Amino acid sequence: MITVKEIMTTDVITVDPDTSVKKAANIMSKNSISGLPVIKEDKLVGIITENDLIIKDKKLHFPEYINVLGGIIYLESYKKFKEEFKKFVAIKVKELMTENVITVKPETNIKEVANIMYQKDINRIPVIDDTGELIGIVTRGNIVKHIASEE
Repeated sequence: MITVKEIMTTDVITVDPDTSVKKAANIMSKNSISGLPVIKEDKLVGIITENDLIIKDKKLHFPEYINVLGGIIYLESYKKFKEEFKKFVAIKVKELMTENVITVKPETNIKEVANIMYQKDINRIPVIDDTGELIGIVTRGNIVKHIASEE
């Protein structure tokens, strides 16, 4: 059984929640990576990805509504619009990052990790120890490299 600790990247580039969105984008671009764990006081508090960043360049879609007797009835999800608008105007990483991050332990089987990535359509999963400290990251690339090395 191959575990995450055997294939994970341990030299992980991270950002702080107060890092500017522009700086995070520059770090990702410069290092050719598609996501950054967000660390505060040595603990993982979120992750920011290319997907989070591209929302800033998309056209903001205002939800359609009807006005009935002076009240507004939204025909689309207003909650989704509010979340997208918040990300659209984000300046700091903490305003744009995903907070509920899927993580794994170093002993996790890579088949389980591959399954999670496939089912959740995610490209990277931070690896944390029992204290919640980030010790590595496993990416789809790490898994593909492992598969190639088995041949």
